[in-house]
Amino acid sequence: MNPGSYYEPIDEHRYKPPSNASGAWDPGEQHFSPLGGLIVHAIDRHLTARPDNGLSLSRTSFDILGRLALDECEIRVETLRPGRTIELLEAVALVAGLPVVRARAWLLASHDTTAAVVGGGGGGAGVRLTPPSALASWPLTSVWPGGYIASLDVRPLAPPRPGRATAWISTSLDLVAGQTASPLASYVALVDTANGIAVRRPPTAWMFPNVDLTVHLHRRPEGRWTGLDTTVTFGPTGQGVTSTVLHDTAGRSGAPPPGLRR
Repeated sequence: MNPGSYYEPIDEHRYKPPSNASGAWDPGEQHFSPLGGLIVHAIDRHLTARPDNGLSLSRTSFDILGRLALDECEIRVETLRPGRTIELLEAVALVAGLPVVRARAWLLASHDTTAAVVGGGGGGAGVRLTPPSALASWPLTSVWPGGYIASLDVRPLAPPRPGRATAWISTSLDLVAGQTASPLASYVALVDTANGIAVRRPPTAWMFPNVDLTVHLHRRPEGRWTGLDTTVTFGPTGQGVTSTVLHDTAGRSGAPPPGLRR
């Protein structure tokens, strides 16, 4: 296994995760965050294998269907709804032949709206977070175990408190050994970390694995840092929502409403 990656390619559709991808709830499971990035990587490869139609990924939703064993996984991508301006793709991740994640990605036509956004108050990138270069690293391993968490550089803007944290996340590891991942895939590979940076109860006392993740983007993220402005809410019946405004170093890039559901 490559010590500098989350996945080793086996063939065109299959990948093997080393311990770097191991999850926070069980060292024998994959953390969903790098797997989410791997799914976007597979979608990217599916798209580059055909002529470019000018569409950009705008929203991706992931439903987690079963245990994400730290074992060989296969990812299959197909087009569900082709179109010139709107397209829907589906990617299914399988472990031991069983589907464990089903993802759907909406692609939308891209146009240059820079002038309208800047001049018309369209929101743009918005206020920028304090850059990660000005912040100190914080050991998320003090809260969570697992190879994935140990691989991260986490830099909070302020000490995290129950239900609220804003932090930059980065890693020195490649997503897939020997393959160049897009900035988007590498960015998404860190987004699910939001589920653990502002815990309301210690994971040793309460279990709250997420069952889905939805990511909305209004522009393509850039750079190696994923910014997570995160709020965690628990309800009275054992359900909760983690909602995060997504950033890169240029500003706000998107959000995952209604959140990472648990």
